[in-house]
Amino acid sequence: MAGEILTIATETGGDISLNQDLWEKLDLGSNGKPVIKAALNGTPLIKFGSGYPRIFMCAGIHGNELPPQVAFFKLLNQLEHKKISGTVYIIPIAIPYATMKNSRRFKGLDMNRKTFKEGYISNTILKTTQKLKIQAAADFHSTQPQSNPGVESVFCSKKPCYESFKIASYITGETSSKIISQEEAGKLYHGALEDELNITGIPAVTCEVVSRNGKLDSGSVERSLLQMNSFLSYFNII
Repeated sequence: MAGEILTIATETGGDISLNQDLWEKLDLGSNGKPVIKAALNGTPLIKFGSGYPRIFMCAGIHGNELPPQVAFFKLLNQLEHKKISGTVYIIPIAIPYATMKNSRRFKGLDMNRKTFKEGYISNTILKTTQKLKIQAAADFHSTQPQSNPGVESVFCSKKPCYESFKIASYITGETSSKIISQEEAGKLYHGALEDELNITGIPAVTCEVVSRNGKLDSGSVERSLLQMNSFLSYFNII
């Protein structure tokens, strides 16, 4: 079944077809086309299924991290043909304008350091997960080679939500990604979406694959999709 599409913010809209590196690799399908249209007007949120568990997934907080954004379009098409046990909310392109510009920043700022602050899109995403009574979340990124972390990995924390660590352990066990765990959320990257979710009581992880900024390096989309499916598998969604 097709996903239900909502728009959770309007200041973020952009035409992602102008990002040629991204556009050439997108597999739109019946779910992808309306998402692209919705992205012109802001941040699209797609809902699949109903009931519990209620989980949330997103990508594109950094617009130039392309693999997870492309992977989500593959996942949208995949979910259309699956029986879903629970509810999955997906933001495949958090900041369409930044993705259009192939930029890490939006309005000159890194949105993955502003989740705690009112008026920023990452904060809007956080509030949306709370309103939707989300039970767990995963934020998908890519990391440039020889940067930080520079390796395929899953970030998590043990306090206050120990399930964050359990989710990360499961995904890394399934995918051979590296686990990067901190004892307490918010100590490593202040203002990151994952950390602020954990701080507010929603177990969350950040999944990273390796690819140059603004590019889709070989295998990076497939590895990101593998992490996504592992997250869904942890909750027996599909």
